[in-house]
Amino acid sequence: MTVISVDLSNAPYDIHVRAGLLADAGRHLMPFARDNRLLIVTDENVAHAVLPMLHAALTAVGIDTAVFTLPAGEAGKSWEQLERLTDWLLEQHVERSDHIVAFGGGVVGDITGFAAHIVKRGCAFVQIPTTLLAQVDSSVGGKTAINSPAGKNMVGAFHQPALVLIDPDLLSTLPTRQLAAGFAEVVKYGLIDDLEFFDYCDAHLERFFAGDADVRAQAIIRSVQSKARIVAADETERTGTRALLNLGHTFGHALEADTGFSDRLFHGEAVAAGMALAFRYSVRLGLCPAEDAQRATGLLKRAGLPTSLSEAGVTANGAALVDYMRHDKKMSGGTLPFLLARGIGQTFLSKVVHLEDVAAFLDSEA
Repeated sequence: MTVISVDLSNAPYDIHVRAGLLADAGRHLMPFARDNRLLIVTDENVAHAVLPMLHAALTAVGIDTAVFTLPAGEAGKSWEQLERLTDWLLEQHVERSDHIVAFGGGVVGDITGFAAHIVKRGCAFVQIPTTLLAQVDSSVGGKTAINSPAGKNMVGAFHQPALVLIDPDLLSTLPTRQLAAGFAEVVKYGLIDDLEFFDYCDAHLERFFAGDADVRAQAIIRSVQSKARIVAADETERTGTRALLNLGHTFGHALEADTGFSDRLFHGEAVAAGMALAFRYSVRLGLCPAEDAQRATGLLKRAGLPTSLSEAGVTANGAALVDYMRHDKKMSGGTLPFLLARGIGQTFLSKVVHLEDVAAFLDSEA
């Protein structure tokens, strides 16, 4: 077992990583089960594929469950589903001392954490992420949200989990496309500030996708350690340190908006294309060597990820994509900070980017 602590002053918690951990989940969740009962939120795909394993682990230690099932995909992060979920939690007589279990990917974790934050002015929750993207990114750090017509994750709150249980064996249940989408977030940590880890991802990519257990575990552990360190330094994005985790997201969220927040473009795929665009835009600005942008893009391509507008299925012009960006949560005083790069492992936050130039760049990418 690898235990990684997120050292927050007001709500520290641990992340447990171990292959086969799901079978032992009952022992870890027992302290969080009021009256030997847990409320579980999942989605249709997870309910079919692996919920029976969790149910067996909980039954083995005498924990009863009630389960709420969301639609799979981004459709599960809507106002309608939030209303359904909060009504269900109240029907189940949820108490503020309860710990709601989010068992699924990023969508499940995001909406469950947000519902836990607002029901009865705050309940606790536990994350058991089942996708690579959720394991290395969204389950850690306390960002919770739903989507709205204005954009992705526009309505939400910071609400830290009480515990995160990560079982790398669950990755064996994922389709290759979804695994690749999560791998984009793994590569992100190397691109941000860890050239050595980027080199590791580059050297071990084939083994990762072939199912090498050690490589997958190391990729998850290194990613979670990086995110825990950054989150502990800047829990609610007040100092700018945590903003580094948004590499590729300003471009990526615009691409997701253009493709309707649908399975046409997974979040991780949008982030991959967004990171490639951020590196190429950094080259355009004279900040980053072209060789570094090419190497970053090459690794993402080898993982089967989109790295351009056309590969992401985006048809909007630069002006339309920039209009999506104007709804970004980080917009302040008419200025949108951008994550740019001076090279691999040298990401920084710029507050002097002009959106008109971004639009022109995007038009040149079409």
